Amino acid sequence: MPKNKNIKSILLIGSGPIIIGQACEFDYSGSQALRSLREDGIETILINSNPATIMTDPTMADHVYLLPLTTKSIIKILKEHPQIDAVLPTMGGQTALNLCIEADEKGIWEDFKVDIIGVDIDAINITEDREQFRELMLKIGVGMAPQATANSFLKGKEIAQEFGFPLVIRASFTLGGDGAAIVHKEEDFDEMLTRGLEVSPIHEVMIDKALIGWKEYELELLRDRNDNVVIICTIENMDPMGIHTGDSITLAPAMTLSDKTFQKMRDMAINMMRSIGDFAGGCNVQFAVSPDNAEDIIAIEINPRVSRSSALASKATGYPIAKIASKLAIGYTLDELDNQITKSTSALFEPTLDYVVVKIPRWNFDKFEGSDRTLGLQMKSVGEVMSIGRSFQEALHKATQSLEIKRNGLGADGKGYKDYDTIIEKLTYASWDRVFVIYDAIAIGIPLSRIHEITKIDMWFLKQYEELFQLQKEISTYKIETIKRELLLEAKQKGYGDRQIAHMLGCLESEVYNKRSELNINRVFKLVDTCAAEFKAQTPYYYSTFESEVETADGQVSVHNESVVTDKKKIIVLGSGPNRIGQGIEFDYCCVHGVLAAAECGYETIMINCNPETVSTDFDIADKLYFEPIFWEHIYDIIQHEKPEGVIVQLGGQTALKLAEKLERYGVKIMGTSFQSLDLAEDRGSFSNILKEHNIPYPEFDVAETADEALAIADVLDFPILVRPSYVLGGQGMKIVINKQELESHVIDLLKSIPGNKLLLDHYLDGAIEAEADAICDAEGNIYIIGIMEHIEPCGIHSGDSNATLPPFNLGEYVMQQIKDHTKTIALALNTVGLINIQFAIKEDIVYIIEANPRASRTVPFISKAYKEPYVNFATKVMLGEKKVTDFNFNPQLKGYAIKQPVFSFNKFPNVNKQLGPEMKSTGESILFIDSLKDDQFYDLYSRRKMYLSK
Repeated sequence: MPKNKNIKSILLIGSGPIIIGQACEFDYSGSQALRSLREDGIETILINSNPATIMTDPTMADHVYLLPLTTKSIIKILKEHPQIDAVLPTMGGQTALNLCIEADEKGIWEDFKVDIIGVDIDAINITEDREQFRELMLKIGVGMAPQATANSFLKGKEIAQEFGFPLVIRASFTLGGDGAAIVHKEEDFDEMLTRGLEVSPIHEVMIDKALIGWKEYELELLRDRNDNVVIICTIENMDPMGIHTGDSITLAPAMTLSDKTFQKMRDMAINMMRSIGDFAGGCNVQFAVSPDNAEDIIAIEINPRVSRSSALASKATGYPIAKIASKLAIGYTLDELDNQITKSTSALFEPTLDYVVVKIPRWNFDKFEGSDRTLGLQMKSVGEVMSIGRSFQEALHKATQSLEIKRNGLGADGKGYKDYDTIIEKLTYASWDRVFVIYDAIAIGIPLSRIHEITKIDMWFLKQYEELFQLQKEISTYKIETIKRELLLEAKQKGYGDRQIAHMLGCLESEVYNKRSELNINRVFKLVDTCAAEFKAQTPYYYSTFESEVETADGQVSVHNESVVTDKKKIIVLGSGPNRIGQGIEFDYCCVHGVLAAAECGYETIMINCNPETVSTDFDIADKLYFEPIFWEHIYDIIQHEKPEGVIVQLGGQTALKLAEKLERYGVKIMGTSFQSLDLAEDRGSFSNILKEHNIPYPEFDVAETADEALAIADVLDFPILVRPSYVLGGQGMKIVINKQELESHVIDLLKSIPGNKLLLDHYLDGAIEAEADAICDAEGNIYIIGIMEHIEPCGIHSGDSNATLPPFNLGEYVMQQIKDHTKTIALALNTVGLINIQFAIKEDIVYIIEANPRASRTVPFISKAYKEPYVNFATKVMLGEKKVTDFNFNPQLKGYAIKQPVFSFNKFPNVNKQLGPEMKSTGESILFIDSLKDDQFYDLYSRRKMYLSK
């Protein structure tokens, strides 16, 4: 039992829909907290409005409320559950903390006699109110940048006059650096100050003297009720001050910090945590350090909750911060808890890393046409990747290979910039691809001293880059036949991919693979063990590297592989990589359920993924976790090592699906729908031929590979025309064009960015209704439609950006029958085994097919939550051939309607066109339950349905 015997029932507040600045990391934290509390027999009640998360799964808490995150919802829950003793708000990001404060101000916690645990209100207020925080820091002797608070435009102008430029403006009580900016010139100040004051919920900003070029660090702390404090992880930002930590390349452990300064920083962090309030839980502290020998330390901020960095630190160290923080919140002390990985040491033991972790953010600027792509104090990334290597160079390469932006790593892929002016500009105004541009700068001969002067990135990092480029230069003097073993091994140890080495040697990737196999240069897998192998770890959590052979005393020459292969039958589930628009947390939900279902069928489960924010990369979800890039070379080596029965690609979105062809070519079994069927559905021309054979209506179309062909097709099809490339996700590159000029310009743009792609030109069905269906199909042709949704917005707005209603609200029996018939016909024609999603356009009572995706879709978690049925579990068992569709007793439960509502992050890009169209722009979603169509919220959505359609 927990140490505080009075706590028997806890309300946990989630973080709501995913937005830029608050993503899947809180699903991970919240899921861990719920599991941790239930281990102690505590009743858990959860409020969260996001249907795509694992956290809101009915199995995660005793009571799950998919309700808007408002005090009205809180009161409803507290009335229904008068037994609730405490609320834990620290697992749901800033959204949960802000809601907790609002409920406190309204006296709700007091009225219902609910305690706040894991943090206290004073701590939240002190850390959020920048003036109070500054006064406290000065009182306890912690340095701060010169700063002052303004709650009016006039006051802000006075402060700027006093401090001079450059200045930093930060808005109080905001998320992801919202409203923050560095102001270099006086003429930009008025606009930035006004924006900061408007964005802050209390209309207050803090104006700081800008610490341009200072180095930035983050520490993750945990404290228990006895005031024991552990520092779990020290994270260093490669990018200096001036770029939001969520948009910075970060690494652990810190690389360029002297031990003396590190010890001083530790003491300051512990002092800061103790000074803000008397609570047990987690804390994130950020510091700036001067880039000179003095290494002066200045505090930036402290967050008394788990954060984005806590998820990263948990995955980097193997120490589950959220799980332990929730135990501390209910009264345990650190010395009473076990280290979750070794199972034999105490949680009071601070992790030690014998490897390097690198995080790189993932941006989606292509979705925000006209957006400012430079990085600053306001976060703009939608996700992130993490990699683990034996050196910074290896980890950096693996992280760049994980991003899925058509790069094979740093340099050596023919895609770098060569123009001096472009490179200088991208370095000066921190660009999203600066991590690659530094390499390009060295390659064209720009001296390190100049790169350092422009970027202020520590010289140690730049020298690491220089070493990599020197190695590339040396390898490029050889051919595949003449390269020496030591040189090839060094390239692999520094993270270069086979594709990059092939580029340097002027040969094929397969030749490099064969050469290193012949020379016995093979990947080995190492355990993430939290304690640098000082104690034996029990948890199978691995990363790959390359080792030099070691000769033992008895003359044996070998490398040491810590991943022991069992003789059990195994299944690999490929994850979905970094979060992005078009492929978000819903695929992580599917992967987790796929792993759990495979385990129920008696398989040893193996998860491969590189996203630190997710539940799928929690070390105790699968039997084995490989924290590796979803990049062919890495995956194939794991498959060779583990020899699974097969690989599941249907659950990891487009990321996993794109690897199906190679898996097929290399003789690896794909569980469920075959590659041929997946390919048939993706190749829009071939797919339309299937529809023709089965007399299923579809918009008139043709396929073009050049602008000339497209213009000729336009004469036959008539405008408006929907242009869409093959093999893309989230409607990338889709556009409705209304004349030949628009058509030509868009086709040329597309073929430039996706060379060699087949473009499908559809006659756009103006004014049609859009609907979609998800179904499960087995190898014997049994089909069950799990849900049919009607979109409130008209056809032409991407399904991910539409409000989707389950069940449909406006489709007659005749139309519904056509949808059911077409779904069954297409699922059978594609030989679907597992999940399929089909999208329809309905005009004048005729149902046309837009597209079919024989994989898990964005809507599967939504339907599962709305109908309270574990559809991914069922579909996985069908894919594995363990069950038929007819073996399940389907029993959907939904009174009224469920509406999937998209959520956008346009506020991060103030000057962007906010109109919606065929290319997806939403970053997340929430679920809304209504009893009838007379509901005001439904009426409001329906009345605005055509407002945003852009052509």
